[in-house]
Amino acid sequence: MDGVSGPSTQSQPSFDKSRVLDVKPLRTLVPMFPNPPQAPPFVCSSPFGPFPSGFTPFYPFSMGPPGSQTGGEARPQDGGGATYATPAAAVPLRSFGTPQMGAHFSNGDTGSSMEASRDLHFGDGGATPASGSKRRGASRAAPKVQSGDAAAQRKARKIANAASAGEIRKPNLTNVVGLPQAHREDGNREVVNYVIMKFDAVRRRLSQLEDSKEASTGLIKRADLKAGNILMTAGFRTNSRKRIGGVPGVEIGDIFFFRMEMCVLGLHAPSMAGIDYMTVKTEAEDEPLAVSIVSSGGYDDDAEDQDVLVYTGQGGGNYNNSGKAASDQKLERGNLALEKSSRRGNQIRVIRGIRDTSNPSLKIYVYDGLYTIQESWIEKAKSGANLFKYRMVRLPGQSPGFGIWQSILKWKESVSSRPGLILPDLTSGAESLPVSLVNDFDNEKGPPYFTYLRSVKYTKSLNLSEPTYGCNCHSACAAGDLNCSCIRKNGGDFPYTSNGVFVSRKPLIYECGPSCPCFPNCKNRVSQSGLKVRLEVFKTKDKGWGLRSWDAIRSGIFICEYAGEVIDKAKYDRDETSDYVFDTSRDFDKSFKWNYDPPLVGEDTAESTEDYDIPTPLIISAKDSGNIARFMNHSCSPTVIWQPIVYEQNGESQIHIAFYAMRHIPPMTELTFDYGISQSDTRRKRCLCGSPKCKGYFG
Repeated sequence: MDGVSGPSTQSQPSFDKSRVLDVKPLRTLVPMFPNPPQAPPFVCSSPFGPFPSGFTPFYPFSMGPPGSQTGGEARPQDGGGATYATPAAAVPLRSFGTPQMGAHFSNGDTGSSMEASRDLHFGDGGATPASGSKRRGASRAAPKVQSGDAAAQRKARKIANAASAGEIRKPNLTNVVGLPQAHREDGNREVVNYVIMKFDAVRRRLSQLEDSKEASTGLIKRADLKAGNILMTAGFRTNSRKRIGGVPGVEIGDIFFFRMEMCVLGLHAPSMAGIDYMTVKTEAEDEPLAVSIVSSGGYDDDAEDQDVLVYTGQGGGNYNNSGKAASDQKLERGNLALEKSSRRGNQIRVIRGIRDTSNPSLKIYVYDGLYTIQESWIEKAKSGANLFKYRMVRLPGQSPGFGIWQSILKWKESVSSRPGLILPDLTSGAESLPVSLVNDFDNEKGPPYFTYLRSVKYTKSLNLSEPTYGCNCHSACAAGDLNCSCIRKNGGDFPYTSNGVFVSRKPLIYECGPSCPCFPNCKNRVSQSGLKVRLEVFKTKDKGWGLRSWDAIRSGIFICEYAGEVIDKAKYDRDETSDYVFDTSRDFDKSFKWNYDPPLVGEDTAESTEDYDIPTPLIISAKDSGNIARFMNHSCSPTVIWQPIVYEQNGESQIHIAFYAMRHIPPMTELTFDYGISQSDTRRKRCLCGSPKCKGYFG
C-alpha cells in the first residue's frame, strides 16, 4: 500500500531536461533577500491584512518584535556538518515585489494578488462577502432587554455594546505565560494536542464574538489569523525549530482546517505559500532546501495516486480562471529549493488539501507523511507558460494517510465494497445518515439486540430547580439579539458559531426546543438536528464494539446525544452491571480545560467554569434501548466531550447529554469519551485504552 511506484509512464516533454537536471544554476539565480528584522527561527509568513476594524496586527504578523534588530542567526542542525540558517520563508512576501493583496480575500486562489503564494486557501470564517452584502440583522436597532437573570443581562449588554461598536478588545498578554522554551522549539504529542486545542478554543470564541456584531462592516472575518497571531505572540506554539523530516508530535493522518494550525505546530511555516524551505549553509554555497509542501488544488497537480504526487512549482500564469497573462515559472525561491532537494534527495513533508464534504468550498488539510523527489522537468501548460514539475514519491513503510480517504470515497459510492460489512444501516433509517455495522476483525456477527432510540426517553417528569421557558423569536434566533430569552439564559452568548460549532463548555446549555416559535432550522438547536457525519459501528481488538467516523470531524462539531431510558438510582443500584449506562454523578477529570483563556481574547481574567451544574443526577440506561452512543468506549485520553443540554419538550424542561468533538478527529479514528469514576468500587473495570495517561480503571 505504501510501496513506491515504478517509472513514470507519461509521455516525455518536448523540453530539454538538462535545463533543470544537469545544468547547475548560475550564482545569480540564488534568490537575494533583503535583511529582515530579527525573528525567531520559523516565523509564519504574514498575509499582511486586511485586518478588521479594531484589530492591529502585532508580532509576528507585523515586521518584527519591538526593539528587534536586523540580521539573522544561523542555527546548527544535525547531519552532514551543514549549518541551517534562519529560513528564507520567514521573509515577508512583499520583500520579493509581490503584488499587494486586495481589500478582500476569497476561498481559493484568485488573481495576480497571489502570484507569490501557492495553494492559498482559507477555512471557515476565512471570508465574508464584500461590500454590498449584508448579514442577517445588519440594520436591526439595538434590542430591548426583557426580564431575566440580572447578571446574564449585564453580560449580554456588555457583549452587545462591544459588538455593535465593531470592536473586539485587544488581548492583554502581560500575565500570560506560554509554553516553556524547550517545548516551543521541540514538541511531542501531548504538546501538539495542547497547542491545537488552545488555538481552536481562541478561534471559536473570536468567531462567536464576530457573529454577535450588530452591523456588518464588509471586512473579512479572519478568526483563524487572529487566533494564530495571538498564540504565537503569547508563546503557545511548538516545533519552532525548523527541520527536515518529521515534526515531533505530528502524526501521519492528522487533519487541519486552517493553515494557521500548521504554522503554530511547526508543520508548514508559510500561512499562504505552498512551499516551505530553509537555507543550508555549506562550505561551497548557501542552498535552499524544501522541507514541506501543500498540494490543495490551486495548481495543476496530479494528486490522485496515494503514493505518487506530481507537484507543480510556484509562480507563473497558471492560476485557475485568473485571467492573468501566461508567464514562465522561474527557478527561484520555492522552485529552487525543490530543485536542490531533488539533487540532495532530502525528505519533504507533504500535506494534501482535500475538499470538505460538509462544505465543498473549503479544504481539509491532511498530513500524508514524507516524500522524496524522484524526477523533475519543465512542462508547457495550456496557457503556454513553462511550468516546473516534480514527481514526488512517498517513502515506504509509513502508516496510511491519504489512502484512507480514497478508500472511504469508494465505500460511500458503494457501501457493499466496505470489507467486513454486516449491515449497511444499523439504525434501519432512524437516523438522517446510515450507520454501518462492520467487523473486519473476527467472525462475530453483531452486538446483542436492542431497540433503537434517537433521543433520551423520560418515564416521569424531571423536576428542575428553576423553571425555564421558550424564546419569543418568530424567525431564526440570531447571535446578539437580546430579545431572545434563550440567548439571555446562556449568559448573553450564542452557544454555537454561525456554522454550528460548539464554543465553550458551560454548567448547562439552553437550546431552543419544540416549545419555541423560532424556525426548526434555528442554529440554537444543533443537538437536535441529527447526525452530520457518516459513522460506523466496528469490532475492536479487545474492547468489544466501538464507534468511528468515515468523515473528518472538526473540533466542536456535534456528534450525537446519549439516548436511552432515564432510570432512578434505586433501579440502577439493583443492576449488578454498569454496561451501557451514562451516570452524571460519577467523578470526572476536572483538571482538563477545553475552553479559551479569557485574557487571550481581551476579556477579564476570571475564567468561566467548566464544571457541570445538573439540577438533579441523571442516569441513562441504553442497555435495552439506545442509539449509537452506547458503542462509544471509554478512554483516559478521549476524543469526545459531553455537555448537558436543556430545552423544552412537551411542555416540560428536559436534560439531554450531547457529545462534541474535543479536537479535530481524522477519519477512522475511534470516538471515545471519559466514563468517569464511580464512588462504588464494585462497578469499576480495568481500563484497556492504552493511553499514556491511563488511570488503570474506569466506571
